[in-house]
Amino acid sequence: MLAALSIRDIVLIERLELALDGGLCTLTGETGAGKSILLDALGLAIGARADAGLVRQGVDQGSVTAVFDVAPGHPARAILTENGLEAEGDLILRRVQTRDGRSRAFVNDQPVSIGLLRQVGDELVEVHGQHDERGLLDVSGHRAMLDAFGGLETRVAKLRQLWAAVSAAREALEEHEAMLTRAKAEQDYLTHVVGELDELQPEPGEETALAEERTLMMHSEKIAADLSEAEEALSGDGGLDARLNVALRRLSRVAEQAGGRLDGAIAALDRTLNEAAEARDQIAQAMSALEFDPARLEQSETRLFALRAAARKHNVQVDDLAALADKLRGQLQEIEGGETKLAALRKAADEAATAYGAEARALSEARGKAAAKLDREVMKELKPLKLDKASFRTHIDVLPEAQGGPEGIDRVSFLVSTNPGAPHGPLIKIASGGELSRFVLALKVALASRGSAPTLIFDEVDSGVGGAVAEAVGFRLAELAKDVQVVVVTHSPQVAARAQHHFRISKGGEAKAAKIATRVETLDAPARREEIARMLAGATVTEEARAAADRLIGGRP
Repeated sequence: MLAALSIRDIVLIERLELALDGGLCTLTGETGAGKSILLDALGLAIGARADAGLVRQGVDQGSVTAVFDVAPGHPARAILTENGLEAEGDLILRRVQTRDGRSRAFVNDQPVSIGLLRQVGDELVEVHGQHDERGLLDVSGHRAMLDAFGGLETRVAKLRQLWAAVSAAREALEEHEAMLTRAKAEQDYLTHVVGELDELQPEPGEETALAEERTLMMHSEKIAADLSEAEEALSGDGGLDARLNVALRRLSRVAEQAGGRLDGAIAALDRTLNEAAEARDQIAQAMSALEFDPARLEQSETRLFALRAAARKHNVQVDDLAALADKLRGQLQEIEGGETKLAALRKAADEAATAYGAEARALSEARGKAAAKLDREVMKELKPLKLDKASFRTHIDVLPEAQGGPEGIDRVSFLVSTNPGAPHGPLIKIASGGELSRFVLALKVALASRGSAPTLIFDEVDSGVGGAVAEAVGFRLAELAKDVQVVVVTHSPQVAARAQHHFRISKGGEAKAAKIATRVETLDAPARREEIARMLAGATVTEEARAAADRLIGGRP
């Protein structure tokens, strides 16, 4: 419920602290005293459209803070949690409005968007007035109200899950169909490219090897000449090998007479001869390998140029050609196996749609039963409110399953007729001001125990009625207040007499000094009696009026 309202510098209110309780709370006062200012201020706190004109003259900004005491599992707390905001304890909604038109919103002293403030506020307060186009007069919310009345929220949640499954299955099917369409359009091209790459058979690292071989072969003639000269230097007439052998023979002949002093030199010459022999073998092998072969050079160049041409054609590196061939081959396989997958996806989409359709039809049937019950309960409330010639009907327009959505296949609207035989139509178009307020009250009595906001505000719900009708309105408001907090702005003494808590709004101050301000006073029993007597008698309160006030209150002084 709304536990407290704090207003700073809004219109005629300089500073106001208002504590509220549960049950039926009435706000009374002379016309123009400022009752609408309180409702505008509360509307600001719960996300209503801001207006720089609400800021009190002479100041730069005004603010409104509303404190709510709600149950731990209330939907407003879930909204805050989903948005990463603190949701423990009292919920404190605050709005700051500046004279230059800027507006800031806070929940539990944490800055939030105006949209989030409004979303939370809608869960906490419902405002109903003759010109209110939200709440019960908003057709877009009628289906949710019917579901709450019929206790169908769990079934609706299940249907949302089925709808999500349908949407996911359809999306997967559409994506695969689009892929197949694109792939089939490219199938001939893919087949041609894969054939070319399979014939080429590229291998990673092949380009580098071919380029190195080509470079080597292009220089093979010069390398061969140098190798030949090296071989001649080692083994030709007068070459190193011959001179080493001469030296070794000479030393070997005199080695015995030298007493071992030549052994090291002989061993070194022997090793050198062996190394020289190995060098000759390596040179011979290199000469054989590097023998210039024009056909082989042409073959290497042809292969290298073919690989590079294919890489340019497909805009990849040569080393990536093999991977590209695998990728395109996989796409061809997907096309070939795509029809099988397509059939499976179609089956999954059909099964999801069938499950959704069955649950949507069952929910529609349950809504029909709930609608009939709601109609009966609202009709019971109309007669005491002197709307006995009027009728109420919950209209359900059942759509084809193909036009369904996450909440089902039903469009729900509350329709009324004010005279027998007259066609039914939307509340806001058919009912007059006084009738509209009473229709709304009858609906709220029927719906209050099932999903209503914890605080209901009625702005002059008794407008245009008096006597027995006003008394019936007061009785219904009191019954409604057994389940939720009800705050009523009223000019009817019959309604005010039913309240558990009574607040009088007045305007005071010096007009010449521009100090006129709106004040709110909590009335005790004697003051309440006097206020109700004033409402009965007008400017001059008589003893007869006080006695009548006592009778309305129930004999309490």
